[in-house]
Amino acid sequence: MRRLPAFTLALLASLHVLPALAASELTGQVVGITDGDTLTLLTPDRRQTRVRLAEIDTPERRQPYGSRAREALADLAFQRRVRVVVEDTDRYGRSVGRVYAGARDVNAEMVRRGAAWVYDRYNHDSRLPALEAEARAARRGLWALPEAERMPPWEWRRRAKAEREVEPGPRRGAPG
Repeated sequence: MRRLPAFTLALLASLHVLPALAASELTGQVVGITDGDTLTLLTPDRRQTRVRLAEIDTPERRQPYGSRAREALADLAFQRRVRVVVEDTDRYGRSVGRVYAGARDVNAEMVRRGAAWVYDRYNHDSRLPALEAEARAARRGLWALPEAERMPPWEWRRRAKAEREVEPGPRRGAPG
């Protein structure tokens, strides 16, 4: 009997595993809403998992519309059983994925309601930009804010970081 080389066996084994890694799923009940694009899922094995909604970004808590974006996500998902199609894990250890409450795509619905921007840098869904354009044209959600208050969250975070880096810290030895 002819034996296959070790690298061939490893390649065949990896091809079998890759689909499982590419699209894993989580299910459970949403037990917490951190902000407009992050929730906590309680899985059937009683494990809490933080989930970041993929392909969208919502205003930060202190940013205009931040609390309303959080409320929109709570309205769609809090205390509901959901399915998460996991796409990645972010640098904070959160699962990143598409969230479905029944047949409803929560990520897309956040954009349709005007509670989220399409995160172009990470978007792979050709439907999301059209939903954002529709929300913008209808002045739904954050699109009803004055233009000066509509700043994409990635710009808000960059600006806040730059301001923190410029602010002088307390001087040592200075009279207090």
